[in-house]
Amino acid sequence: MATAVASAHDAGAQPRPRLRHSAALAPNGLEPVMKTLHELEEALAAPSDGLIRDMRALDGDLVVLGAGGKLGPSLVSLAVRAIERAGTGATVYAVSRYGSAASREAIERTGAQIVSADLSDDRALDDLPDAANVVFLVGAKFGSTGAEAATWATNAYLPGRVAQRYAGSRIAALSTGNVYPLVPVAGGGSREGDPLGPVGDYAMSCLGRERVLTHLAGTTQTPASLIRLNYAVEMRYGVLVDIAREIMAGRPVDVTTGFANVVWQGYANEVVLRSLLHADVPPFVLNLTGPETISIRQVASQLAERMGREVEFTGEEAPTALLANAARCHGMFGYPALTLDQLIAATADWVAAGGETLGKPTKFQQRDGKF
Repeated sequence: MATAVASAHDAGAQPRPRLRHSAALAPNGLEPVMKTLHELEEALAAPSDGLIRDMRALDGDLVVLGAGGKLGPSLVSLAVRAIERAGTGATVYAVSRYGSAASREAIERTGAQIVSADLSDDRALDDLPDAANVVFLVGAKFGSTGAEAATWATNAYLPGRVAQRYAGSRIAALSTGNVYPLVPVAGGGSREGDPLGPVGDYAMSCLGRERVLTHLAGTTQTPASLIRLNYAVEMRYGVLVDIAREIMAGRPVDVTTGFANVVWQGYANEVVLRSLLHADVPPFVLNLTGPETISIRQVASQLAERMGREVEFTGEEAPTALLANAARCHGMFGYPALTLDQLIAATADWVAAGGETLGKPTKFQQRDGKF
């Protein structure tokens, strides 16, 4: 896959036409309208024809484990709508501890069946509803430094217990591009068959998740897909939000980690769901990210221009970064509906207007694996 590097907007460029509805389906060259939380949620929950077709081909109910996390609510909402459009009558079970009333209410609005459970409790795990299809979103990253044992328990031991509970079902498990080493920025990113080289306990424990699921897939004949995601973005969270918030606060943007991959969260959710049809023994492995290697310096310049702000930089670009090549993903599922320029524009407008954010930085700048 050719590597494209983001570039700043040309000076004096004319404003682009704007869409009024369905940002997730915005064609290239049109700026999506995601000014409110409702518009953002609608964009994230808009299923593509490909997803609807795949959900029609997928037999049985769906259990989403970790539905209350960052990705869960939008993935659950997308799954419910796609299944409704597919007309299969399948039930979507949304499983989480639901530590807050707000997270539970957000899921309830999707129409999914709420299941409140602590997956670390073996009895609660055993009592979960049966389903032919399982999406595993549970993971521990932030705060893993100093809590390494708990991180391994969540990221490596728990997936094994889930695979035992749902032996014989299809399992799509979210992994991370952090299982790869830092690679030269001009190389196009790591491919699925390249050597792995996780840095730090978080990344190593995620590789542990993959190894355990691969072992149990073989011993119990449980088809699985392992999705190496980095980095999903929407207007409340992600690399672009992290950069935009630095600009708004008047802080210099660190470009030591000078390059990254990003992908629209709605597309990421679609690929995770569609990967269920490709679950296999041994597991189907897929990199999930956008088609570009983005320059943090150039993206920050675009964000600042759109926001009407000045931007300053600190550091110098290192020759390596955490980068993945998602050519296989794009060949199978197409390209994300929203382009990098569209994501930059929408993020700049959202942050400049004081839109709600999740307050969870990605820490994509970390090069030592300590989160």
